[in-house]
Amino acid sequence: RTRGTPQVQPTTRRTVPEITCDGTGVVSHVGTVLLAELADRIGLTALLSEATDGLRERRAGHDPGRVLIDVAVAIADGAITITDIQALADHEGLHGPAGSVASTSTIWRLLAAIGNDQQAGGGMLTRIRLARALARDRAWNARGELTGSELPGSRAAGKIISEVVIDLDATLVTAHSEKDDAKGNFKGGFGHHPLGAWLDNTNEALAMLLRPGNAGSNTATDHLSVVEHALAQIPDRWRSKKVLIRADGAGYSHALITALSEQGLGFSVGYPVTEAIRDAIKLVPKHAWTAANNADGGLREHADVVEVTGMLDLSRWTATCPGMRVIVRREHPHPGATLDAFEIRDGYRYQAFTINTPGGQLAFLDARHRAHARVEDRIRTGKDTGIGHLPSRHSHVNEVWIELALIAADLLALAQSMLLTDEPDLHRAEPKTLRYRLLHMGARITRGQRKVFLRLAEHWPWALALAKAFT
Repeated sequence: RTRGTPQVQPTTRRTVPEITCDGTGVVSHVGTVLLAELADRIGLTALLSEATDGLRERRAGHDPGRVLIDVAVAIADGAITITDIQALADHEGLHGPAGSVASTSTIWRLLAAIGNDQQAGGGMLTRIRLARALARDRAWNARGELTGSELPGSRAAGKIISEVVIDLDATLVTAHSEKDDAKGNFKGGFGHHPLGAWLDNTNEALAMLLRPGNAGSNTATDHLSVVEHALAQIPDRWRSKKVLIRADGAGYSHALITALSEQGLGFSVGYPVTEAIRDAIKLVPKHAWTAANNADGGLREHADVVEVTGMLDLSRWTATCPGMRVIVRREHPHPGATLDAFEIRDGYRYQAFTINTPGGQLAFLDARHRAHARVEDRIRTGKDTGIGHLPSRHSHVNEVWIELALIAADLLALAQSMLLTDEPDLHRAEPKTLRYRLLHMGARITRGQRKVFLRLAEHWPWALALAKAFT
C-alpha cells in the first residue's frame, strides 16, 4: 500500500446466494389465512353471502361473500388498489386451489353492483352492515369464552372505564384525480372528508360516512347518522348498558348533544371557550382548581381542572339535557403554541368540554375525555388500511370499499383481542407491525395423510405466535 494511506480493515462478507426459480410449495403472506379463517369462523363470510344473494354471476362462479372477505383480508394485508388483491391469488394453495381468488374484473363488477343497488334503494350495503353486526355479536361471544371478557374495558388515567366507549372524528382523504364528491377542503387540499366511529375498547371500526371534501365539521346530521350506524354494530345486550359517545370540539352542536341526551347516551364533547367561559374562569378562586392526571394516573405538572357549570347560563339546555356539566382544563402550553389575548394574561392554555356524567372526580373525567385523542391513531392506521386511498372515481364503489376497509380493521382488531392476547408485542401492535411480523410470514405448503400442512419458517420469531393463534 502507499505510505500514509490508512489500511482498510477487512469486514465479514455477506453470503451471496445462487438464485434459481425452481422452488415449489413456497408461499408468503401466510398470516392472511388467519384473518380469512377468523371471518369464516364468526360467520361473517356466510352472512355476507346472504347479504349479496343474487349477485353470483353463475352457479360455478365466485361466491360474492367470499370475494368480499378476500378483498377485506387483502386490505388488512396492505392492499390499496383492486389489483393488489391478486397477491392472494399469486400464492397458489394458500387461499385454495388456482382460481379460488376472484380476478380484478370480477371484483370491480361486484363492488359496482353492490353500490348501484344501494343507489337504487335496494339496500344491499345496509344488509352488509347488518351482516357485520351479526358477526360481531358472535365474535364477542367467542371472545368471552376465550378470554373471560366479551368487551375489554377502555382505560383512562390508569383506571378501567366500564362503558362502551365510541369515539367520533373526521379526517381528510386526498384525491389525486377527479372523483365523485371530491371537493376543496378547509386546509386548501382536494378530496373527501369522511366521518367515522371507532370502539375505543378494542379498536374495532364501527361506521364511516364518506362525505365531500367541503363537508362541515359541526354538521349534526352527519354525526347523528354515524352514531346511529355505530350503535347498530353493538350487540343488543351491550347497547342497553352504559354507552359513552366522545367527540372533540369539531363535533360540538346543540342538536347532537340534545339527541344523545334524549337517547339516554352518555357524552363527553368538546365545548367552545366562549366569552361566557372566559368570564367564569376569571371568577374561579385559586383553591378551586384541581390537579389534572397523566395517562398513567399520576399527577400532571402545570395542569388543572375545574367545573364551571354553576357559573354559566345553561337555561337553554335545561329541558333537553338535564345533568349537563361543563369542565375547564388549563395547562401550560407546549413550546411554539400560539396563545390568544386572554391566555397570554396568565400563560395558560384553556380547553373546555361538556358531559352528562353525574359525579366522579374531575381529574378522572378530564383524563377520560382526553383519551379521545387515541382516535387519531385509529384514523392514522385506518388510512394505512384502505381508508386513505379510494380506488374508484365513482362514489358508490368507494362507499363499498370503505365498508370493506372497516371489515379489514375489524378482523385485525378481533384477531388481536381474541387470538393474540398472550403476545404483548402483537396484542397492541399497529397494522404495519402486524404485517411485518405475522401477515407476511413465509412458509412451505406440503400435503400428506389427506391433509394440507402449512410449515412456518422455523427460526421466525413470531412463528409460534401465529401457530397458537391458528389453534
